[in-house]
Amino acid sequence: MENLNRVLLENVLPAHVAEHFLARNWKNEDLYHQSYDCVCVMFASIPDFKEFYTESDVNKEGLECLRLLNEIIADFDDLLSKPKFSGVEKIKTIGSTYMAATGLSASPGQEQIIQEPERQCVHIGTMVEFAFALTAKLDVINKHSFNDFMLRVGMNHGPVVAGVIGAQKPQYDIWGNTVNVASRMESTGVLEKIQVTEETANVLQILGYSCSCRGIINVKGKGELKTYFVHTEMTRTLSQGNVAT
Repeated sequence: MENLNRVLLENVLPAHVAEHFLARNWKNEDLYHQSYDCVCVMFASIPDFKEFYTESDVNKEGLECLRLLNEIIADFDDLLSKPKFSGVEKIKTIGSTYMAATGLSASPGQEQIIQEPERQCVHIGTMVEFAFALTAKLDVINKHSFNDFMLRVGMNHGPVVAGVIGAQKPQYDIWGNTVNVASRMESTGVLEKIQVTEETANVLQILGYSCSCRGIINVKGKGELKTYFVHTEMTRTLSQGNVAT
């Protein structure tokens, strides 16, 4: 039974969080929470899926549309099993928007053990690589399904609080200004582009990514922010193997 509980929990919670709930001294009233100083949050949406979704006799009242969306999300999930994306944590899907983060697997204080600033930021590069992989995966799906869906991606990094809400159906989630701004980067973004904040662009450029300034945009609840687009062309100073770790 314990092994079954472990499998079930690790399907809905990150492995290190599942361990917390499997501990023998854990009490139902305990609230799991953990603060992180540097987490990279990504929102990747398929805005044109809303127009694609229709309910008619032809598509079985929308069932075929939902079947395709399920295939897309399932293919996105498959990327998580790749070793280079082991540090990517899927948070949830909201409609046709995929939310994920990196930097959540480290134990409390582990970030401080690594002294090199460049190494501390490597997981932000991993998040970008994951966004590139999502785009490539969607291109393949488009060819097979004769569609032309496009991703709109937004990213930001900074402090967050992670926690589990609920007992019967626990939900792992993250909160904070970092998350809110990442969401705004997606909603104010451009199709087939990754929009990031100035702070995140600065880190990515250190890691060898090419970013171009979009300019000042008005972000709801945040005022005016200078944002950047991340390009696939890279002047990598780190090896691909280092970024993937």
